[in-house]
Amino acid sequence: MSRKKYFFKRLSILGLISFLVAIPLTSVQAGKVIKHEMGETTVPDNPQRIVVLEFSFVDALAAVGITPVGVADDNKGEGALIPEIASKLGEWTPVGARKQPSLEVVSSLNPDLIIADLKRHEAIVGELNGIAPTIVLRGLQGTYEDNVASMSVIGEALGLSDQMEKRIAEHRSTIEALAAKVPASESRTVLPAVVWADGFNAHASSSYTGELLEKIGFKNAIQSAPGKPYATMTLENLIAIDPDVIFLMKYSDVTIVDGWKSNPLWNVLKAVKNNQIHVVRTTLWAKFRGMIAAEIIAADAIKLLY
Repeated sequence: MSRKKYFFKRLSILGLISFLVAIPLTSVQAGKVIKHEMGETTVPDNPQRIVVLEFSFVDALAAVGITPVGVADDNKGEGALIPEIASKLGEWTPVGARKQPSLEVVSSLNPDLIIADLKRHEAIVGELNGIAPTIVLRGLQGTYEDNVASMSVIGEALGLSDQMEKRIAEHRSTIEALAAKVPASESRTVLPAVVWADGFNAHASSSYTGELLEKIGFKNAIQSAPGKPYATMTLENLIAIDPDVIFLMKYSDVTIVDGWKSNPLWNVLKAVKNNQIHVVRTTLWAKFRGMIAAEIIAADAIKLLY
């Protein structure tokens, strides 16, 4: 090779290197860093294909008019969602149970953002991140305020902070308006509880539903510390607490309460004597923990008690 050709070849290589070096780093590392319960994750500026693995996150997306491409729906399809949220969504693909989503199905949807739950998905976050950027939030075991805080993080991740914060402000106003309907003299204690064939799981004051009901003016019959949102109870435990009002979320047609009704002790309860045991919508009260759900739950509670 002549010196002249060598010179021009080298010049071309150096020019290419200079061009590559001059490319702004942001074009290679586009996105924003989102802080969440398991650290920080860089997500696209405006993700378009979002998979959500807990119902409260479906609520968050619906609140700002976004339809996820995939939902962990407990293999129940649209029946897994409350109608008030399902009606706000377009088409989406089931990705399995919330406890154990199908990573294969999630991957097949080519998501650019996954929103996972701290309690349910901590052990598989590495695998989820291998599919798409994943943020981890408190949903299942979060308090009401934890879940509202998660809405803000989701808004930031979606690139819709302003829209989400506006919706949160509207939500706060709605809850305040509902709370104003509860008389200041209200002194009854309430106890929301999930029941099934052989179990009674009370939702204490640090649970999502428990804290929400306290926000609108009701005192939970079980005052609990953060991190202890639920209490498994016997009939004797229930009598010791003796709530004025019980909201039952039934996980089966026949529950442990049906057996308790044949026990004379059952009739000792104030809620029984005053006809204040209310069966409520299980999917709404027990599984959804977002703003849309909160507004409906609060309105339902007030309607039932006044």
